[in-house]
Amino acid sequence: MSQPEKTLTVEAQAVTDRGLNERRPLNEDSFLADSGRFIFAVADGVGGAEAGEVASQTAIEVLDEAFRHQVDGDDVEDLMELAIQRANASIHQMAQEHAKFSMMATTIVALHLKGNIATIGHVGDSRLYRLTTEGDLVRETEDHSVVEEEVRAGRMTAEQAAHHPSKNVISRALGAEDSVEVDLKTIEVEDGTGFLLCTDGITRHIPDAELRQLLVTHDSLQALCDELKSRCYERGAEDNLTAVVVRCGQRIPSDGRSEDLERTVSPELEKVAAINRVAQPIAAANMDVTEDALVSPSRVAFPVGSNTEGEQISTPELKLNIPASNTSKGGFARAVARLFMFLVFLAAVGGAFYAGRRYKGPIPFPKEENDPSAQVSPTPLVAEDPLLKFGQTRREIDRDANAWLSTQVNAELTRQGVSSPLESSDPEFLYLYGRASLLAGKSEEAARALEQAIVKSDINPSPANSTIRKEATLALAALAIKFDKEKPRALTHLEEMLPRPVPGNSP
Repeated sequence: MSQPEKTLTVEAQAVTDRGLNERRPLNEDSFLADSGRFIFAVADGVGGAEAGEVASQTAIEVLDEAFRHQVDGDDVEDLMELAIQRANASIHQMAQEHAKFSMMATTIVALHLKGNIATIGHVGDSRLYRLTTEGDLVRETEDHSVVEEEVRAGRMTAEQAAHHPSKNVISRALGAEDSVEVDLKTIEVEDGTGFLLCTDGITRHIPDAELRQLLVTHDSLQALCDELKSRCYERGAEDNLTAVVVRCGQRIPSDGRSEDLERTVSPELEKVAAINRVAQPIAAANMDVTEDALVSPSRVAFPVGSNTEGEQISTPELKLNIPASNTSKGGFARAVARLFMFLVFLAAVGGAFYAGRRYKGPIPFPKEENDPSAQVSPTPLVAEDPLLKFGQTRREIDRDANAWLSTQVNAELTRQGVSSPLESSDPEFLYLYGRASLLAGKSEEAARALEQAIVKSDINPSPANSTIRKEATLALAALAIKFDKEKPRALTHLEEMLPRPVPGNSP
């Protein structure tokens, strides 16, 4: 005999804003927050200006209409999938019929509550988090993005993904194809559970651990939304930002939650958490670390001992998560034991030192500074990493495209031994040259360079060139939309030859 559904009171609040990026004059995000019908969603439109806004709004309207006509007894999971598929078909059809919408698409993440059952539907890189009654923050969605799929496949670390130049390129979206795969799940909801639905305009500036802290400590949902926006603005608000926060049942005070305000559960980083769980008992045996001090997955980007601005904290107690004072029974005995172990360690080091001198000859020491033969190896720069160097160059171009074109292009042509940028066989250089030309207003030259970047990437396939190809395709899409009324001649055949890509959240 099935148990009757438990009815929970639901309250919700939302915030949306276009952000501070001057290249994003319109807010392309849309949201739905209907506590009366228990349906909530956020959508992040992509494709540029009017196109992105149309795509996200269409997705929200179709979802809203589907649940507006919901009939008692309908399977909610089936209804949600049907609604999202209808939204995908509508957006795709508009993209096919209207040139200015030709590359538009949108992400979506939706939540429906019925009794104590939550149904979640998801496409793209907008996210849904669940705050449990114990105070854990669980990410219920996996990003459909190029870098996150590489992380899940084990070909990229989470830290590399966080700094990858294509971290905002999505691999699945509504409207990009005539059909789409929708991630669906159903979970049970307890009294006191909270939810956060948000676009990447929120998550690019606020890490999971900080989101959890805000969700736990704010009594007012309106104040929480205001704080989310405020923190994004403090950190540049590079993208449109939208969040819908939902609370089921009675709020649990922050002192009733877990004392540890850094613990999160992230699908992409569960492997890292597993490694931490294995390593932690080994460290705890020698460091007297507290049992609840497991390093959470979100700490890969924000390690213990760092603040949210990335500045290292020098306090040893914070680095090792050791209590500032230890007055528990047996503390003196443990201190004596550690001192004994330290003396044993010194003895071992001394023995090794003596053995090294006795059997290996003199131990070489660094040469004096005034010794002319002394050489110091330079510390490798992080920027030497190809991925980070690529991202740094893109930022330089975005700051001043004309300066980059005048100072860097000739040097690169000399290095490659060619007389014209379009003669280059390097997909990365062709893409960067095309991006700079686009920002400098040279649309014809930009189109040719981006086309060549795609061609050269196809000739020499590799993971790096695959990323370049996606970026170049996305830039061509932005170029097509921007110059729809006065379309460059070079774009006429490009729109016909290019396959329909899944665009990302940034040009």
